[in-house]
Amino acid sequence: MRISKLLVSLVVAVTVASLGACATAPETGRSQLLLISPDQEASMGFDAFQEIKRKTPIVRSGQAAAGLQRVGGRIAAVARVPHAQWEFVLFQDADNANAFALPGGKVGVYSGILPIAENDAGLATVIAHEIAHVTAHHGAERMSQSLLIQLGGTALSAALGGNAGITRDIALQAYNLGTTVGVALPYSRAQELEADHVGLLYMARAGYDPRQAIAFWKRFADYSRKRGGKPPEFLSTHPLDDARIAALERLMPVALREYDQARKRRKG
Repeated sequence: MRISKLLVSLVVAVTVASLGACATAPETGRSQLLLISPDQEASMGFDAFQEIKRKTPIVRSGQAAAGLQRVGGRIAAVARVPHAQWEFVLFQDADNANAFALPGGKVGVYSGILPIAENDAGLATVIAHEIAHVTAHHGAERMSQSLLIQLGGTALSAALGGNAGITRDIALQAYNLGTTVGVALPYSRAQELEADHVGLLYMARAGYDPRQAIAFWKRFADYSRKRGGKPPEFLSTHPLDDARIAALERLMPVALREYDQARKRRKG
């Protein structure tokens, strides 16, 4: 009986995966498993962002907050986020060198990353990378994979139903945290590199020099080493810095062409 139930769950999971894997990521054309609609994504993003704002101090004025609005607005103008209600929030946490974006156009930046960003182009690198996670539906991919792993594809509707707490927690996990070693983490590294790829194009199209992305990631690597380094790559959701920088350098000729076109448009 136990084997029979397992087989049924596996058949359902494979069937659902086959039906849902028809989406493709923007810019890269990678095939994706997406069992969650943009509307569902946006709803969960709104709920999760409200929860974060409720718990974390917000910087509402000053040069840093104004800079976030300025840079964020330019990146938002070149990114396609369904149902976007753009909101850029600077969270006060000097020990947290991080940022995130959630579906629906919700972007959070922690003050701890500002010294590493150094300037508008560095901040654009961060924001464009995080928004690229959203436009590529990486959170929906993680949620889809997690639901198949945990539920065998049999309880998708229940998991995304009326329980706001469940959907908020799923969204937070999908966009901020790693999951199962050996299943989700390797895929997350691919998503990180894809976000680097798409984000580099976004910042170039917004008129920020894409070469500054490499400078930012080198500064971030120095910051990480001073903080004790990183775990081995096979246990990390992020690619090693050398691999990330090499990938950006390969894409740089394309990004520089986008940057030159953006500069001409802004001058015109």
